[in-house]
Amino acid sequence: MSGDETEKMATMDRWLDEVCRELDVDRSVLDAGTVSMLRLIKDVAHGPSRPGAPMTAFLVGLAAGSAVGAQAQAAAVADGIAGVDRALTRWDAPAPNP
Repeated sequence: MSGDETEKMATMDRWLDEVCRELDVDRSVLDAGTVSMLRLIKDVAHGPSRPGAPMTAFLVGLAAGSAVGAQAQAAAVADGIAGVDRALTRWDAPAPNP
């Protein structure tokens, strides 16, 4: 990883620490899914829809939000990511209108 990428990741970590504190989210839940979520966002952005990528991440979080406890939340996020991965494999972009 380049120095610039290392700094970007460090800044992301500091920002996410702040957001977790503000939203009272257990950071371990975020850490359990960070790599998978970043990959998912990239796959959606470079596949079906760039603007749909952050909204997809939001939907995964929303779906996982009813789980109680850090372990259950982390598992629910993993399940959500797996579900979106299945949707990505089925996705066949509609033909653009002429």
